[in-house]
Amino acid sequence: MLALIKRNCRLYFRNHSGVLLSLLSAGIAFVLYLVFLKAGMHREWSQLPQTDQLLDSWLIAGILVLTGISTTLAGLGQLVSDRERQVDRDLLLTDVGPVRLELSYLVSATIVGIVMQLAMFAGMWGYFSFTDGLRFSGAQLLDVVGLMMISAGLATVVNALIIARIHTIDNFGKLATIIGTTTGFLVGLYLPVGSLPTAAQTLVKLTPGSYAASLYRQVLMNDTLNTVFAHISIAQNDFERLMGVRINWSGLLTASQTYQIICYILVSCLLLVLIPVWRQQLQWRR
Repeated sequence: MLALIKRNCRLYFRNHSGVLLSLLSAGIAFVLYLVFLKAGMHREWSQLPQTDQLLDSWLIAGILVLTGISTTLAGLGQLVSDRERQVDRDLLLTDVGPVRLELSYLVSATIVGIVMQLAMFAGMWGYFSFTDGLRFSGAQLLDVVGLMMISAGLATVVNALIIARIHTIDNFGKLATIIGTTTGFLVGLYLPVGSLPTAAQTLVKLTPGSYAASLYRQVLMNDTLNTVFAHISIAQNDFERLMGVRINWSGLLTASQTYQIICYILVSCLLLVLIPVWRQQLQWRR
């Protein structure tokens, strides 16, 4: 299985144009923020100290989730390509088996998602560190790396479930375009979650990536939020609800509750992806 994981990763990173295209939606979101969104949001929150640091961290969180979703989906494109060209059938002639073959695609896509999130984070942090003096502690960086793994894993299994019935690269490309276009809105990147209509907010809450974005924001913005609001909980809660720092159901979710929801979604989607493959393996052995 390790050889298949290496193969899939090598095929992804060797396609330089494909790598750049998988980052296109994240790059567009970054440019849109700098050119159009930042000034308006800065005016809205100008009464707060360290506004630039708050908004920069908020943006980085959303773009990391968007990057994880788009790049893991691109990484899973190899699965669809092999399926269309029936390469997967050739691979099954070895001793790999359907389950391990499927896992090799999932693991390689997760690795792609982690690496590309690291690259985007380094680029964005470097830019905002130079322009706005944005700083993160060592503990925050460790938490972010851990979240990259969770976010990439979550995006991979959700994407794998979505493309389960996709058998051609043409249809996969169309689906990837739709996902890349809508994801920025669904994770509260282009507009703060609290400013959306009720129906749109509900749709955001039903999007797995919004919970990953929430955790990223809590980690990246925590120190600045505590400094800005000086532990004035009511004002801080209002800001967190409006900006999607914490997801609001009957109340604002804690980090622990958000982690639990992500784990439930991840495990459920993984089972939904692997159970049909496991059944196929049982039939294949017979």
